[in-house]
Amino acid sequence: MHRTLAERMEFFIDRVTVYPVSCEKLANGRTDLEWLDGVLSGGARIVQLRDKESDDRTLYEKALIFRRRTTEAGALFLVNNRLDIAILAGADGVHLGNSDIPAAAARRLAPEMIIGVSANTREQAASAQSRGASYYNIGPLFETETKAGLSEFIGIGAIKSYAAASSLPFTVMGGIKFNHIDELTANGAGRIAVVTALTQAKDIAGETGRWAAAISRKFIRDRSIHLNP
Repeated sequence: MHRTLAERMEFFIDRVTVYPVSCEKLANGRTDLEWLDGVLSGGARIVQLRDKESDDRTLYEKALIFRRRTTEAGALFLVNNRLDIAILAGADGVHLGNSDIPAAAARRLAPEMIIGVSANTREQAASAQSRGASYYNIGPLFETETKAGLSEFIGIGAIKSYAAASSLPFTVMGGIKFNHIDELTANGAGRIAVVTALTQAKDIAGETGRWAAAISRKFIRDRSIHLNP
């Protein structure tokens, strides 16, 4: 599909709206592969494999399947945390948290990959580009099941401040529900990463399509209002 970083990022910027992230243990008994088929059928243009439970062999084999199916669907494929698995599976990129390997080191090994980084503070957003990142994620915005034990969440109000600190594209994440879309897009967020909103949906494909359509429609509307007040 896309081979160079420029091609991958052009697709990311132009086509990504909803950004599904897997979590098998929060999928109501469904496997990551069932989830994958659902989000791709629903029109997701990017998926992230987030699996902190499987052993390395199982994760590698799962990543190969993710790569094959996302290629067939014309979608980007990123791996959470594991640059080695991303490289071996031929993924389009990797998303790195603040306790993972540094983005600059990942960039040296994978110069054509999308590298996302987590930004829990404005300073982390501001330094993302100099650290070798392609995009940064603002969050967690709200209380979330994937970050058990956290007591502080940055909220929607942080989005404009973080975005002003960096020219890189960004995503937002953390406890986001469908009813947040209006306020998120009004604050400039056009790429919304979600876990349980889709892993726990009764109809994963239908819900993915609903999110993608709503984000696209409302972000275009809000951006038009902002550019033409």
